[in-house]
Amino acid sequence: MAPATRIASSSYWIESASLPTFRKLEQNITVDVAVVGGGMTGLTAAYLLAAAGKSVAVLERGRCAQADTGHTSAHLTMVTDTRLPDLVSRVGRTHAQAVWDAGLAAIAQVDSVVREHEIDCGFEWVDGFLHAPAERTGGEPLDAQVQQLTQEAKLASELGFDAEFVDSVPGVGTPGVRFAGQARVRPRQYLAGLARTLTSMGVRIYEHSEAREFHEKPLRITTNGQTVTCGDVFLATHNPLVGVSNMAAATLFQTKLALYTSYVIGGRVPKGTVPDALFWDTHDPYHYARLDPHRSDDLVIFGGEDHKTGQATDTEACYARLEKTLRTRIPGVEVTHRWSGQIIETPDGMPYIGPATDHQFIATGFSGNGLTFGTVAGMLVTDAILGRRNPWAELFAADRSALGRGLWDYVKENSDYPYYLIRDRFAGADAKSLRAVKRGQGAIVERDGQKLAVYRDNTGATTVRSAICTHMGCVVAWNTAESTWDCPCHGSRFKIDGGVISGPAETPLPEASK
Repeated sequence: MAPATRIASSSYWIESASLPTFRKLEQNITVDVAVVGGGMTGLTAAYLLAAAGKSVAVLERGRCAQADTGHTSAHLTMVTDTRLPDLVSRVGRTHAQAVWDAGLAAIAQVDSVVREHEIDCGFEWVDGFLHAPAERTGGEPLDAQVQQLTQEAKLASELGFDAEFVDSVPGVGTPGVRFAGQARVRPRQYLAGLARTLTSMGVRIYEHSEAREFHEKPLRITTNGQTVTCGDVFLATHNPLVGVSNMAAATLFQTKLALYTSYVIGGRVPKGTVPDALFWDTHDPYHYARLDPHRSDDLVIFGGEDHKTGQATDTEACYARLEKTLRTRIPGVEVTHRWSGQIIETPDGMPYIGPATDHQFIATGFSGNGLTFGTVAGMLVTDAILGRRNPWAELFAADRSALGRGLWDYVKENSDYPYYLIRDRFAGADAKSLRAVKRGQGAIVERDGQKLAVYRDNTGATTVRSAICTHMGCVVAWNTAESTWDCPCHGSRFKIDGGVISGPAETPLPEASK
């Protein structure tokens, strides 16, 4: 009998990738922004701030990407832990759309960094599937689940996302919803590449440098007996520190957060056993899965069994149940790793991102979307520090005051904002084929890897041009009111036939290649 495979009680991500090492802070420094925390959130913010010309220092108490980011399940998706119908019932349709839009923008941000800096981190755009459980456990009848999943797909589609009901989810066999345009990434490889890029940009990263004391006027942080003086501080620490906030206010804020433990196992399977996609089932708590492809085999990452942290006495039983479920679904899996991570939930299912007090920013409550909302947080806080408007600032604000008073209309107030304008590019093509474009309308259609700008007139005749703006290569969007193709990146506008209406583009949209 072959010896049993040793199961590593550590994160697969930590074992499979290493990051550069950085020295601890040993001298007083002054920077524009101090970022506390060297995970997905902190390093993303450091990158965006440095790209905008800010001097930045990152303070990490241990090793970068070792704590929460190192123990993620590594789903990169717009699909929130809170099911879309529940999110709509809590915050309304356009606000729920905004939450998912933010997720799409985050995926696109990661994609942009990967491509610009040629980071080898296994990034791929993949489908995501929400599906009925593969195991029948006497819960809700399948017919009722089919009805719910059908309605969920319809709702997501109505909000502009590429979603469709499928009778049989690949590799699972049960009904579900297919969400196109999600992604997978090896998080520590991504952050290793990002950390090297940050060093080349002049960002100072310090490890083993815990932020111990915070002082105001001027704003400064003490670590290792040294002082970091800064104009702004971003507490990118998953569970926020008090910093310079009022202790009573910080304690009250903590009551809005609920901490949960989630369990993950990794196992090797023959290539092709599991489709390369993201998966979540409708169990409560739900199970989730994704693939990490390798040359000779694949590693499936499977998680669930969530419970409030500290409220399960037999944590071994959580792993045992998880492994039993995985072996039921994939009998031949060779389990190699197991680990747990902590997720933070909020009452409405949305994260808290933004100012905690003057010049101090926080980001927490990412639920099961740490990579996604961590990236959103980096984007949003960067905009706040730079004084730029951001379409999700009011949505994710810690007090949610604009939402509560009905003062924030996402679609109306952000219709001209770049993140919002290019949502269709992130979500995928507007239509599945040329025939799906309605009369009197234009839509982006993807064909053979090309993005096409397709207009169908009232007689049914179509005009097809490349959807790639001739200025800087962005994907144009259809302007219903003006019947024009508009570039969301720099404002170029084109006629239906591709002719230039206004620049900076000088060349018409070309005819699509055959």
